[in-house]
Amino acid sequence: MSDHAHLFPGFASHWIDAPAGKIFARVHGEGRPLVLLHGFGETHVAWRKIASALAKRFTVVAMDLRGYGWSSVPESEKGKNYTKREMAADVIAVMESLGHVRFSLVGHDRGARVGQRLALDQPGRLDRIAFINIAPIDDAFSDGDLQRVGRARFLASEAPKPEELIGLDPIGFLDDALMNATKAKSLEIFGADALAAYRQAFNDPARIHAFCEDFRAGTTIDREHLEADRAEGQKLVMPTLIIAGETSFPANGPSLIAAWREWGDDVVEARVDSGLYPMEEAPAETLAVLEEFL
Repeated sequence: MSDHAHLFPGFASHWIDAPAGKIFARVHGEGRPLVLLHGFGETHVAWRKIASALAKRFTVVAMDLRGYGWSSVPESEKGKNYTKREMAADVIAVMESLGHVRFSLVGHDRGARVGQRLALDQPGRLDRIAFINIAPIDDAFSDGDLQRVGRARFLASEAPKPEELIGLDPIGFLDDALMNATKAKSLEIFGADALAAYRQAFNDPARIHAFCEDFRAGTTIDREHLEADRAEGQKLVMPTLIIAGETSFPANGPSLIAAWREWGDDVVEARVDSGLYPMEEAPAETLAVLEEFL
């Protein structure tokens, strides 16, 4: 089993006590703290192409969300222990244990959902936030990427059906999900090391259940929290960047930036020539956009 440390030269490995149990994080750099949160099917390894460059200007913390990668896998039913509020509490515990009360956050996909929740619940902790390839609440965008929406609905369906079906061929399910969401419809952009890390983390019945619980929370408890926020007029008060991959959120589709501007007054958008994984498909472009914003 490789620990993939060579993908993060100079980064120290930490297992940090958090509400979920132990959370795994890699930490390196100088300057203001910046936490990086990955999306579905991936781990902190998603940031391997840009983390070292960011660490020249920031103290970078790339962590595995609960249930993912090498972080703990709390038991859960009906999404209860995989709400974004619970996952955000892990982020705060990790950052505080590293000495950071305030920080900036970049979240991709599921990680962006966690960041959104943290920003709404505890705005005083965040200097700036960047969300990659996510709509504030999925409704208006369901036609944009039918495959992705269909997969989310499948994962969120009642236990244990999705767990059992994925369990028949977990690596096949993961590879298909990753490949179909890239612009090139290819696994090549990930490379052997990252794919090994993702497959290793996915090939575990407890984690497969955790991923499904993440999506179950997303369609029930998390959505209720967001709807309550919207009804109360809650806003994102910090500068917010939305990064959109051109094939995931086409410019001629529903306006992603308009949807996010309903949630905050200081929201800007950057479009990147990629699919769902800009930091892996277009790392130089993504890095430039992040550095300028952060």
